[in-house]
Amino acid sequence: MAEFFKLKTSESEAVRYDEGLRSYMLSIFKYMAIALYITGLTAYFAGTSEAFLKILYVQNSHGGFSPSMVTWIMMFAPLGFAFFVFPRLGSMESSTAQIVFWAFAVVMGLSMSSIFLTYTSESIARTFFICASTFGVACIYGYTTKKDLTNFGSFLFMGLIGIILASLVNFFFHSSAMEFAISVAGVLIFTGLTIYDTQKLKSLYYISQGQNNNLAIIGALKLYLDFINLFMYLLRFVGNRKN
Repeated sequence: MAEFFKLKTSESEAVRYDEGLRSYMLSIFKYMAIALYITGLTAYFAGTSEAFLKILYVQNSHGGFSPSMVTWIMMFAPLGFAFFVFPRLGSMESSTAQIVFWAFAVVMGLSMSSIFLTYTSESIARTFFICASTFGVACIYGYTTKKDLTNFGSFLFMGLIGIILASLVNFFFHSSAMEFAISVAGVLIFTGLTIYDTQKLKSLYYISQGQNNNLAIIGALKLYLDFINLFMYLLRFVGNRKN
């Protein structure tokens, strides 16, 4: 009889855990989807507004246009969030953490607005759907796989450092072949990071037992950044530039 009740208890705990995990993952994807929506709208309206573009670019002495101080602030603002705000996200009130996340989504949208000056709207939309499909498959695999991807994460991190260094080098050499190689590597690395982060978020829920109210926001931020980077590298790879 004791063994029967023990078995029933363990089964009920497993059911409760599975329900909690599903709710937690759904919250992550809900927050991420809202952030992507905010980023997309901000990027579109900022990138297609003549008034806003006049703030971003000023005419220089040669008759051309150069980035203004506002442009440089927008470019580096996401780094400010990454270094000074995100490390404190776990200790914030839940409502404050959400506001910070939405603010970051707006800032990221402003920093991405230039893609509408560089690429055609059709290719941006096409790349988004390719990115969403790739991201979705990667998340499903990361959620369902039984393989431990811990060591895989270290390999991906080294690859990420590699493409950052390669991008800095190519900033001076402007090699189209190197740009193509970096784009392909970026797509592969951030697809892998999406798989790795999805599995890691499941593990974090198990470790914390869902006690951290901001865990879903932190998870949404991780996957949001994976999606944005995957999108940008795909856009470089398959996007059609304006003439």
